[in-house]
Amino acid sequence: MRWANPQEWANWLFAQECPFLRSVQKIEDLPEYSLPEIAFAGRSNVGKSSLINALTSRQTLARSSNTPGRTQMLNFFQLHHELIMVDMPGYGYAEAPKALVAQWQKLVRQYLMGRPTLKRVYVLIDSRHGIKKNDIEMMKMLDETAVSYQVVLTKTDKISATALAKVQEETQTAIKKHGAAFPILGVTSSEKRLGIEELRAEIAKLCPGHKIHGFTEAVFAE
Repeated sequence: MRWANPQEWANWLFAQECPFLRSVQKIEDLPEYSLPEIAFAGRSNVGKSSLINALTSRQTLARSSNTPGRTQMLNFFQLHHELIMVDMPGYGYAEAPKALVAQWQKLVRQYLMGRPTLKRVYVLIDSRHGIKKNDIEMMKMLDETAVSYQVVLTKTDKISATALAKVQEETQTAIKKHGAAFPILGVTSSEKRLGIEELRAEIAKLCPGHKIHGFTEAVFAE
C-alpha cells in the first residue's frame, strides 16, 4: 500500500482495528507492552472519550457519559500493531468520595513514573473554561515525572471565534511555563471533527511504522 503524504497514512492507521485490551485499577496489575504508548488525561467531562472515539472514527470505543468520573481506571487499547492508547481517569471530580479520588491520583502518579514505553500524554482542556487549577496540577505532575505532554483544546465549536482566539493565546502562554509541554497546541472539536486529522498526524509520528518506512513528504510503500 502507498500513501501520498503523512496525513494519509495517519488516517489509514486510525481506521485500523483498535481492540480494548484491559482495565487496570492497581499499579501491580499494569501490563507490559513493547509498543509505544500514549495516554489521554483531562478533567471529568472534558470530552476525553469523545475525542478518542473521533480519532478512531468509532462511536463507543471509549464510553462517554455526562456523569463526571465515569472513567475510574486506566483503560488500554491497541491501535493496529503500532500503538497502545490509554484512557486515564478524569480528574477534578467534585462528586467522587475523597478516598476514591486519592486512589485514582496515586494510580496515575505511579503509572506516569514507571512507564518507559509512555511517549506522550495528551492533556485535554475544555475550551469553554480554559486551564483550571486541576489542569495546572496535572501539568506539574507531568513536569515532575518528565513525561512529554501536549495540551489539546476540546469542544471548540461551542464558543465564538473571538473567545477561541483568546483561550488559545492564554493556553499557549501557560504552556511556555512548563518544561515537559510539547510546544504545539491542539485545537479540536469531536462533534464537528475539527483538528482531528491534525492530531492523528501528530500521534502517528510516535509510531514505529512512521520511522520504519522513513516517511517524510515523499510517497512510500508499506
